[in-house]
Amino acid sequence: MEGFDDPGIFFSDNFGGDDGQSDVHINLQSVKKKFKDFLRQFHEGNFNYKYRDMLKRQYNLGQYWIQISIEDLASFDETLADKLYKQPSEHLPVFEEAARDVADEVTAPRPEGEDHVEDIQVLLSSDSFSSNLRDLKSDTVSHLIKIPGIVVSATGVRAKATKIAIQCRSCRTVIPDLAVRPGLDGYILPRKCNTEQAGRPKCPLDPYFIVPDKCSCVDFQLLKLQELTDSVPQGEMPRHVQLYMDRYLCDRIVPGNRVIIIGIYCIKKVTKSKSSGRGKERSIIGVRAPYLRVVGVKVEAGGINSGSSLITATDEDLFRRLAASPNIYEKVAKSIAPSIYGSVDIKKAIACLLFGGSRKRLPDGLTRRGDINALLLGDPGTAKSQLLKFVEKVSPVGVYTSGKGSSAAGLTAAVNRDPVTRNYVMEGGAMVLADGGVVCIDEFDKMREDDRVAIHEAMEQQTISIAKAGITTTLNSRCSVLAAANSVFGRWDETKGEENIDFMPTILSRFDMIFIVKDEHDEARDTTLAKHIMNVHMTANQPIVENADGELSLQLMKKFINYCRTNCGPRLSETAGEKLKNRYVLMRSGAHSHEVESEKRMTIPITVRQLEAIIRIAESLAKMQLLPFANESHVDEALRLFQVSTLDAATSGTLSGAEGFTSEEDHEMLMQIEKQLKRRFAIGSQVAEHNIVQDFLRQKYPERAIYKVILTMIRRGELQHRRQRKVLYRIH
Repeated sequence: MEGFDDPGIFFSDNFGGDDGQSDVHINLQSVKKKFKDFLRQFHEGNFNYKYRDMLKRQYNLGQYWIQISIEDLASFDETLADKLYKQPSEHLPVFEEAARDVADEVTAPRPEGEDHVEDIQVLLSSDSFSSNLRDLKSDTVSHLIKIPGIVVSATGVRAKATKIAIQCRSCRTVIPDLAVRPGLDGYILPRKCNTEQAGRPKCPLDPYFIVPDKCSCVDFQLLKLQELTDSVPQGEMPRHVQLYMDRYLCDRIVPGNRVIIIGIYCIKKVTKSKSSGRGKERSIIGVRAPYLRVVGVKVEAGGINSGSSLITATDEDLFRRLAASPNIYEKVAKSIAPSIYGSVDIKKAIACLLFGGSRKRLPDGLTRRGDINALLLGDPGTAKSQLLKFVEKVSPVGVYTSGKGSSAAGLTAAVNRDPVTRNYVMEGGAMVLADGGVVCIDEFDKMREDDRVAIHEAMEQQTISIAKAGITTTLNSRCSVLAAANSVFGRWDETKGEENIDFMPTILSRFDMIFIVKDEHDEARDTTLAKHIMNVHMTANQPIVENADGELSLQLMKKFINYCRTNCGPRLSETAGEKLKNRYVLMRSGAHSHEVESEKRMTIPITVRQLEAIIRIAESLAKMQLLPFANESHVDEALRLFQVSTLDAATSGTLSGAEGFTSEEDHEMLMQIEKQLKRRFAIGSQVAEHNIVQDFLRQKYPERAIYKVILTMIRRGELQHRRQRKVLYRIH
């Protein structure tokens, strides 16, 4: 019989409060001895005593924790690993005691005055498959589980007592070192004092209070874990679970991190406020709320979820051959939403957006973003939303949101009050949750202007700064933005020019590629398009033929994008850089123009922001082929894509108000009109719009420029327009 000769010292932990004693009794001495043998004796090839050396190194560095692989423990003693899986609440404290004893042995002799041995925290890791948050039911309570998820909020670090001292108010008797169970379980104070003293009356009921100075405490932090988007069924709300992290696990993860958690599935009492009476809280009999006591955490790099990160050697070989094929760029572009006909350049731009450029950290501490932002602008019925939905599915991390239903807090981050502690807690929004992926914003033009301004910083600096309710912090939002918008008049009006667009120049300049999508009437194209749509509808439910016309499947695309993003960070080669420099200078001077509209092109310079956009596109093309450097052919294609998107939109007169797309002469003229308008009319005065326009027309200013200034000032809130009377109010 195990441990027959040992004295009868037993350890038990009744789980879930004082509802009944647990049947589990483990022989403390025997189990502790096995754990100590594992830490001392476990070695890999060449007699490398892994955990013994790690324990010594960590202890000497002042980091009193050790990470143990459950697979290593199973290879040493399978029964012990199985016990740890099934009864972690009982075995982990014993494991930590064993680690403390071994640390005492391996660090001896210590310097003078260091007789006290610090407690060691045991963290667990495992290579086993993860469970789903939805699979956690009552039968998994008190077991060790592993689940992936995304952290959406975190509280501050607080103190939790592990041992408390209580004192009687009446007789002043102190009872020291009462152990408090770990996790969110508390300690129920005794109702009566047991101290008997002759000649004194009995102590009253509930005499004890806690002496804070004599308590031993550890740090702890509460987080909220949300299940990954891939595992949420259609039409369901994503589920959450509370995480309890203590000691050295505190402050390891922040909102927005994708993590794999190993923890003990625990339950706590549910309290409910009385609607009447003095508002005291009472517990609901028999009901328990689940939470996870974390004993190991792994942060997934670059926001990769567990479904797409399992890349085998066969997959890697396939991706290398795929990247080496000469037509990989066309193949990827063709595989993007194959059911949508045409839009070849838009699909190529989306391919570049999915792979992204290289993020650079400069020596002065600043960063240059590598993610590419794109805007699809134009007529309804041109499959913009369908493209966005496809990108959400094919991106390793994708978040889809609609502009009308999204607020500034929902896109960036919100600060809410925790109902239990009444402290403020920060929750990440769509752009934080899409860190390392793509956020797709549909109906971008229907967003309120204030909400749109909130994403300026997230798009260029790739951070979200929060200063609310005493919380001042910065969150990462390293994601690409793919937005779709309609024009002001519903359909694109060729006669209105830049009035089709109701965006501030500040937001337009943050998009690397802007596509004007028009629904043009052409009989031959319409016939082909109608045939394609008929074919799509007729073959909708038929099984998909693999690699039809050289297309890649959705899962393969997702894995390939994930692999390229994590394993390749190309830079511009010297020859490509030289070529781009010369083209940039030519484009600034306007000498490259040889088309009919040469005079118009010469007045439109591109800025450094657009130059960086071309560099990012060239890097993404090199990343698609897993090349270390972007060469001249990549630069040529990047310039062509930039030409057919942003530059064409700018030269057709549709973006002439955007930063970097207005000539200096036009800009000066607009400033003169604005200054005169502000000087001539007092604040609060009202004047007819017709009078203003006629007044400036008499000074030989073009009508389009006058209306442009009026529209800009209305957008900034400096003029107020009352349509029924055609009156303009000055309000600032």
